[in-house]
Amino acid sequence: MIKIFTGDDRVAAGKEIKKLLGADYEVIDCADLTPRDLPSIFRGSTIFASSRRILLRDFTANTSIFHELPNFLDTRHDIIMLETKLDKRTTIFKEIKNKVEIKEFKLPPAINFRIVFDIYKTAKKDGKKAVNMLEKIKSKEDPIQFTGLLVSQALKDFEATGGKGIKEKRTLKALSTIDIQMKSTKIDPWLLVESFLLELNV
Repeated sequence: MIKIFTGDDRVAAGKEIKKLLGADYEVIDCADLTPRDLPSIFRGSTIFASSRRILLRDFTANTSIFHELPNFLDTRHDIIMLETKLDKRTTIFKEIKNKVEIKEFKLPPAINFRIVFDIYKTAKKDGKKAVNMLEKIKSKEDPIQFTGLLVSQALKDFEATGGKGIKEKRTLKALSTIDIQMKSTKIDPWLLVESFLLELNV
Protein backbone atom coordinates (compact mmCIF):
# COMPACT_ATOMS: atom_id res chain seq x y z
CA MET A 1 0.00 0.00 0.00
CA ILE A 2 1.32 3.42 -0.93
CA LYS A 3 -0.57 6.61 -0.13
CA ILE A 4 0.48 10.21 -0.70
CA PHE A 5 -0.77 12.85 1.76
CA THR A 6 -0.37 16.55 1.05
CA GLY A 7 -1.95 19.87 2.07
CA ASP A 8 -1.62 22.49 4.80
CA ASP A 9 -3.74 20.79 7.49
CA ARG A 10 -0.93 18.82 9.12
CA VAL A 11 -3.02 18.00 12.19
CA ALA A 12 -5.69 16.21 10.16
CA ALA A 13 -3.01 14.44 8.12
CA GLY A 14 -1.28 13.32 11.32
CA LYS A 15 -4.49 11.83 12.69
CA GLU A 16 -5.06 9.90 9.48
CA ILE A 17 -1.48 8.63 9.52
CA LYS A 18 -1.89 7.25 13.06
CA LYS A 19 -5.22 5.71 12.08
CA LEU A 20 -3.65 3.85 9.17
CA LEU A 21 -0.17 3.07 10.49
CA GLY A 22 -0.88 2.82 14.20
CA ALA A 23 1.24 4.29 16.96
CA ASP A 24 4.48 2.51 16.08
CA TYR A 25 5.90 3.13 12.60
CA GLU A 26 9.16 4.06 10.94
CA VAL A 27 9.77 7.68 9.94
CA ILE A 28 12.25 8.44 7.16
CA ASP A 29 13.23 11.94 6.01
CA CYS A 30 13.89 11.69 2.29
CA ALA A 31 16.02 14.77 1.61
CA ASP A 32 19.31 12.85 1.55
CA LEU A 33 18.12 9.54 0.11
CA THR A 34 19.49 8.20 -3.16
CA PRO A 35 18.03 5.62 -5.56
CA ARG A 36 20.28 2.99 -3.93
CA ASP A 37 18.33 3.38 -0.68
CA LEU A 38 14.96 2.53 -2.19
CA PRO A 39 15.15 -1.29 -2.43
CA SER A 40 15.78 -1.57 1.32
CA ILE A 41 12.86 0.79 2.06
CA PHE A 42 10.24 -0.62 -0.30
CA ARG A 43 11.30 -4.27 -0.40
CA GLY A 44 13.47 -4.84 2.65
CA SER A 45 12.19 -6.55 5.80
CA THR A 46 13.25 -6.40 9.43
CA ILE A 47 14.16 -9.17 11.83
CA PHE A 48 10.85 -8.58 13.57
CA ALA A 49 8.45 -8.55 10.61
CA SER A 50 8.33 -8.97 6.84
CA SER A 51 5.73 -6.22 6.49
CA ARG A 52 6.62 -2.72 7.64
CA ARG A 53 4.74 0.52 8.34
CA ILE A 54 6.68 3.53 7.08
CA LEU A 55 6.15 7.30 6.89
CA LEU A 56 8.29 8.99 4.23
CA ARG A 57 8.66 12.75 4.59
CA ASP A 58 8.93 14.86 1.41
CA PHE A 59 9.72 11.91 -0.85
CA THR A 60 8.48 13.65 -4.01
CA ALA A 61 10.64 16.73 -3.33
CA ASN A 62 13.74 14.61 -3.88
CA THR A 63 13.54 14.27 -7.65
CA SER A 64 16.30 11.67 -7.88
CA ILE A 65 14.23 9.13 -5.93
CA PHE A 66 10.77 10.31 -7.01
CA HIS A 67 11.62 9.29 -10.60
CA GLU A 68 12.18 5.75 -9.33
CA LEU A 69 8.82 5.42 -7.56
CA PRO A 70 7.00 3.59 -10.41
CA ASN A 71 9.47 0.72 -9.94
CA PHE A 72 8.35 0.19 -6.34
CA LEU A 73 4.56 0.44 -6.49
CA ASP A 74 4.30 -3.29 -5.81
CA THR A 75 5.69 -2.94 -2.28
CA ARG A 76 4.10 -5.17 0.36
CA HIS A 77 4.72 -2.57 3.05
CA ASP A 78 2.24 0.06 4.27
CA ILE A 79 3.82 3.34 3.20
CA ILE A 80 2.54 6.89 3.49
CA MET A 81 4.36 9.80 1.88
CA LEU A 82 3.75 13.08 3.68
CA GLU A 83 4.48 15.91 1.27
CA THR A 84 4.84 19.60 2.07
CA LYS A 85 4.25 20.32 -1.62
CA LEU A 86 3.20 18.06 -4.45
CA ASP A 87 3.91 19.13 -8.02
CA LYS A 88 1.07 17.64 -10.06
CA ARG A 89 2.60 18.79 -13.34
CA THR A 90 5.45 16.29 -13.38
CA THR A 91 5.57 13.29 -15.67
CA ILE A 92 6.02 10.92 -12.73
CA PHE A 93 2.96 12.28 -10.95
CA LYS A 94 0.86 11.77 -14.05
CA GLU A 95 2.18 8.22 -14.31
CA ILE A 96 1.35 7.22 -10.72
CA LYS A 97 -1.76 9.29 -9.93
CA ASN A 98 -4.13 6.45 -10.83
CA LYS A 99 -1.98 3.79 -9.16
CA VAL A 100 -1.66 5.19 -5.64
CA GLU A 101 -4.13 6.96 -3.37
CA ILE A 102 -3.50 10.71 -3.13
CA LYS A 103 -5.27 12.64 -0.39
CA GLU A 104 -5.14 16.38 0.22
CA PHE A 105 -5.77 17.82 3.68
CA LYS A 106 -6.87 21.44 3.43
CA LEU A 107 -7.38 23.92 6.21
CA PRO A 108 -10.77 25.65 6.00
CA PRO A 109 -10.56 29.09 4.37
CA ALA A 110 -10.00 32.06 6.63
CA ILE A 111 -13.31 33.48 7.73
CA ASN A 112 -14.24 37.17 7.35
CA PHE A 113 -14.61 38.32 10.96
CA ARG A 114 -16.21 41.65 10.11
CA ILE A 115 -18.98 40.08 8.01
CA VAL A 116 -19.84 37.63 10.80
CA PHE A 117 -20.16 40.43 13.33
CA ASP A 118 -22.24 42.53 10.93
CA ILE A 119 -24.62 39.61 10.38
CA TYR A 120 -24.90 39.00 14.13
CA LYS A 121 -25.55 42.68 14.82
CA THR A 122 -28.18 42.80 12.07
CA ALA A 123 -29.89 39.64 13.34
CA LYS A 124 -30.51 41.28 16.72
CA LYS A 125 -32.79 43.74 14.88
CA ASP A 126 -33.85 41.97 11.69
CA GLY A 127 -33.43 38.20 11.36
CA LYS A 128 -34.59 37.99 7.74
CA LYS A 129 -32.14 40.64 6.63
CA ALA A 130 -29.35 38.79 8.45
CA VAL A 131 -30.26 35.54 6.65
CA ASN A 132 -30.15 37.38 3.31
CA MET A 133 -26.67 38.64 4.19
CA LEU A 134 -25.63 35.11 5.09
CA GLU A 135 -26.83 33.74 1.75
CA LYS A 136 -24.31 35.93 -0.06
CA ILE A 137 -21.28 34.61 1.81
CA LYS A 138 -22.01 31.12 3.14
CA SER A 139 -20.67 29.29 0.08
CA LYS A 140 -17.23 30.71 0.93
CA GLU A 141 -17.35 30.17 4.69
CA ASP A 142 -17.22 27.26 7.11
CA PRO A 143 -20.39 26.94 9.26
CA ILE A 144 -18.56 25.63 12.32
CA GLN A 145 -16.06 28.49 12.26
CA PHE A 146 -18.90 30.91 11.62
CA THR A 147 -20.79 29.63 14.65
CA GLY A 148 -17.65 29.86 16.77
CA LEU A 149 -17.40 33.57 15.98
CA LEU A 150 -21.08 34.03 16.79
CA VAL A 151 -20.35 32.47 20.19
CA SER A 152 -17.44 34.86 20.80
CA GLN A 153 -19.65 37.85 20.02
CA ALA A 154 -22.48 36.52 22.19
CA LEU A 155 -20.02 36.06 25.05
CA LYS A 156 -18.97 39.69 24.76
CA ASP A 157 -22.61 40.76 24.95
CA PHE A 158 -23.17 38.55 28.00
CA GLU A 159 -20.07 39.86 29.78
CA ALA A 160 -21.19 43.43 29.04
CA THR A 161 -24.29 42.78 31.20
CA GLY A 162 -22.12 41.66 34.09
CA GLY A 163 -23.34 38.11 33.57
CA LYS A 164 -26.92 39.08 34.35
CA GLY A 165 -28.41 39.43 30.87
CA ILE A 166 -31.30 36.98 30.48
CA LYS A 167 -31.57 37.35 26.71
CA GLU A 168 -27.80 37.15 26.29
CA LYS A 169 -27.71 33.96 28.38
CA ARG A 170 -30.50 32.48 26.25
CA THR A 171 -28.51 33.34 23.11
CA LEU A 172 -25.46 31.47 24.42
CA LYS A 173 -27.57 28.42 25.23
CA ALA A 174 -29.05 28.47 21.73
CA LEU A 175 -25.57 28.60 20.19
CA SER A 176 -24.42 25.77 22.43
CA THR A 177 -27.32 23.65 21.19
CA ILE A 178 -26.47 24.46 17.58
CA ASP A 179 -22.85 23.47 18.14
CA ILE A 180 -23.92 20.07 19.51
CA GLN A 181 -26.37 19.53 16.66
CA MET A 182 -23.73 20.35 14.05
CA LYS A 183 -21.48 17.63 15.44
CA SER A 184 -24.09 14.99 16.21
CA THR A 185 -26.79 15.24 13.52
CA LYS A 186 -26.99 15.26 9.74
CA ILE A 187 -28.96 18.50 9.63
CA ASP A 188 -27.49 21.06 7.22
CA PRO A 189 -25.32 23.27 9.50
CA TRP A 190 -26.34 26.42 7.65
CA LEU A 191 -30.02 25.69 8.30
CA LEU A 192 -29.23 25.65 12.02
CA VAL A 193 -27.43 28.99 11.72
CA GLU A 194 -30.29 30.53 9.73
CA SER A 195 -32.81 29.35 12.32
CA PHE A 196 -30.73 30.97 15.05
CA LEU A 197 -30.50 34.27 13.18
CA LEU A 198 -34.27 34.36 12.58
CA GLU A 199 -35.01 33.80 16.25
CA LEU A 200 -32.33 36.05 17.75
CA ASN A 201 -34.53 39.16 17.98
CA VAL A 202 -37.69 37.32 19.11
